Amino acid sequence: MKGLFKSKPKTPAEVVRQTRDLLAVIDLNLYPREGKKEEKMAELSKLIRELKSILYGNSESEPVSEACCQLTQEFFKGNTLRLLIVCLPKLNLEARKDATQVVANLQRQQVHSRLIASDYLEANKDLLDILIAGYEDMDIALHYGAMLRECIRHQSIARYVLESEHMKKFFDYIQLPNFDIASDASATFKELLTRHKSTVAEFLAKNYDWFFAEYNSRLLESPNYITRRQAIKLLGDMLLDRSNSAVMTRYVSSKDNLRILMNLLRESSKNIQIEAFHVFKLFAANSKKPPEIVSIFIANRSKLLRFFSDFKMDKEDEQFEADKTQVVREIAALEPKE
Repeated sequence: MKGLFKSKPKTPAEVVRQTRDLLAVIDLNLYPREGKKEEKMAELSKLIRELKSILYGNSESEPVSEACCQLTQEFFKGNTLRLLIVCLPKLNLEARKDATQVVANLQRQQVHSRLIASDYLEANKDLLDILIAGYEDMDIALHYGAMLRECIRHQSIARYVLESEHMKKFFDYIQLPNFDIASDASATFKELLTRHKSTVAEFLAKNYDWFFAEYNSRLLESPNYITRRQAIKLLGDMLLDRSNSAVMTRYVSSKDNLRILMNLLRESSKNIQIEAFHVFKLFAANSKKPPEIVSIFIANRSKLLRFFSDFKMDKEDEQFEADKTQVVREIAALEPKE
């Protein structure tokens, strides 16, 4: 007889609604009686796994676009994302991992050709504040960090983070003693400063003074090798990007910036030297070098030319050699400016 009364499989929207109801219970600690907590938590973990299975498919089946669409619509109709983010610290590790993957996937799901996650986040920007502050909690930092990187795929959300006071906190997060969390914060920082070209160019132009003062003193001159190495690589990526040409021109007109780059060229690490060279060559190539830059080049000319004669890549690299030849030519030809 049992077979006659098999329960109907839940629709994607029903899975979302049940998840939302349980999250609300857990958020407010509204357990019907003692001992129910574990039961509710186990049920919630199962539902989150089910959401993940609908969005990603499983070993037996691929995801079905109609099911994903229904799930996404229901998810953002209510406050499921808010509840999931707020309740994440209360979930067990497996459920946190699944929840992180669900949130990541939903940022890319289109409903009627619209990314409705972007509209939801636009109206709930305080969720970004919660995700960023997650870097201060070791237990959830990596989950919130992964969610944050997916959310800033939306240009308007990246702009909100760039323009917020949170940007200053990243200089602390990148240098946290926990290596994994510092690396995660570094990945988010890089994403914020490279993904949306026009927004980044606008941010750097508007915040040039404080941003590069912090960047130079706290990252490029950090006592930590990994921090310096990542920072000089990211600086090269930013300055060599065509959309940041105005910022690059300003950066390479500063004698203080040139001194920092010359110090990085003297590092014992070949990796840092090579990344520093990619930025240093922009100072040499600048056709409108200010007099103080010219003076520094002339005062250090013999040392620089001697350095470049021995400066080689481990593997032969034609572009590197061509760039180096050009830099040497530029420095050798300089005349003092009145």
